Amino acid sequence: MSVEQRNVQIRPVREEDRDAVMELASQLTEGVAEWRDPGAVVEAARQWLAGFFGPAPEQRGAVFVAAAGGEVVGEVVGEVVVNTHRHFTGPVEAYVGELVVAPRAVRTGLGRRLLSAAEDWARRQGVRHLTLETAAGNTTARRFYAAVGYREEAVRFTRVLD
Repeated sequence: MSVEQRNVQIRPVREEDRDAVMELASQLTEGVAEWRDPGAVVEAARQWLAGFFGPAPEQRGAVFVAAAGGEVVGEVVGEVVVNTHRHFTGPVEAYVGELVVAPRAVRTGLGRRLLSAAEDWARRQGVRHLTLETAAGNTTARRFYAAVGYREEAVRFTRVLD
């Protein structure tokens, strides 16, 4: 079943969203390099996301969800670690750690809306740049980010050592 955009609310995450947010993390393996363990990618994302829940969140930043009829259909994490997440040239930057939309909600505009929420949050923090990363093999995400105005800034190379 598809999700109609007009029935979806973008809002800050709530404690009751935890299970749905953690379930969406399983979608984060698209394009992962063949030498990386996809299960480890999902587990790392879930551990990081868990830091945003609870009475005293361990993570700075914000999580926004796209909720339709009380059901979470997407998430975006925007994180600014003030005074420690600096570009090597000096300025503090915001960073989107995860952006994922449930398969039934892909290509409905929710990714754009979630990214817009992260951008608005970053502006309120007073930063000028919002950065993100995606797997080199995730061509869908790379096309999406380019289409919404993001430009490649760096390329990372990895060599598997014997």
